[in-house]
Amino acid sequence: MSTSAAASLTERDSRGLAFVAEMYGAQLDQLAALLGLNSRQARSVAARWAARGVAESAVLSPGGPWVWLTRAGLQACGVRYPAAPPALPRLAHIRATAAVRLALEAAPVFAQGAAHWRSERRLRSRLGGRLGARDHLPDAEVHWPDTGPAPWAGECWAIEVELTPKTVSRTTAIMRELLARTGDYGCPAADASVPGAAPRHARALYLCSPAAAGTVRRSRESLGALAGRIEIRDLPAAAYLPSPRRAAVRATGDQRAAGLVRNAQAGRRSARAGQ
Repeated sequence: MSTSAAASLTERDSRGLAFVAEMYGAQLDQLAALLGLNSRQARSVAARWAARGVAESAVLSPGGPWVWLTRAGLQACGVRYPAAPPALPRLAHIRATAAVRLALEAAPVFAQGAAHWRSERRLRSRLGGRLGARDHLPDAEVHWPDTGPAPWAGECWAIEVELTPKTVSRTTAIMRELLARTGDYGCPAADASVPGAAPRHARALYLCSPAAAGTVRRSRESLGALAGRIEIRDLPAAAYLPSPRRAAVRATGDQRAAGLVRNAQAGRRSARAGQ
């Protein structure tokens, strides 16, 4: 983290801010799960970040408030992503992807194998806007170092989070693209898929909702010998946004939490105006 913004941040703050930066944003319950906090403590953390100018928060969807980083927060994390709230049409997918990351990182073998999650946001930044209209980025990569004790040491996995079904033809094309790739994202186009070179992704792990699972299975079946490199799992239960009915029951608490953060932001802006 940069020195100026990180001077008074704890190690827990740094971990939370880095997660939020890489995932575009996170809901408070996911931030609480990441940091081992209860709901009240997570709200306090979000309010403190807002007061220091490194994060903002608002209720953007059913469920608790979302938290995302300001330009100062992103700079504190040492990344140059655009400072903006998570895109509303992508909130369900962002939450599901964050839930997959939390579930994987909570598995003992992940820490034992020194595995590393490489976010879609980081992959996209490496491309510098050079992603073609039909090109596909995985939702993340998981890297297993060569020296780790895990059975997958040395492998790189493509992570795909499927909430809604695509067509079988499109899903199959994405699978083939992921499995044929040989170069890192951001490499010269000629190196992206080199015949005879070692594949970049030893496997692609699909985390699916019930609605999407059938299409993903049919797509895998069409791959022939490549099908063995596609693994399909259910999305974690925490991956889904709450239904509007359940969310309404929690609305009062969520609005109070969002108000706490907004009040902290307003106080910070007023203090600046008075300087």
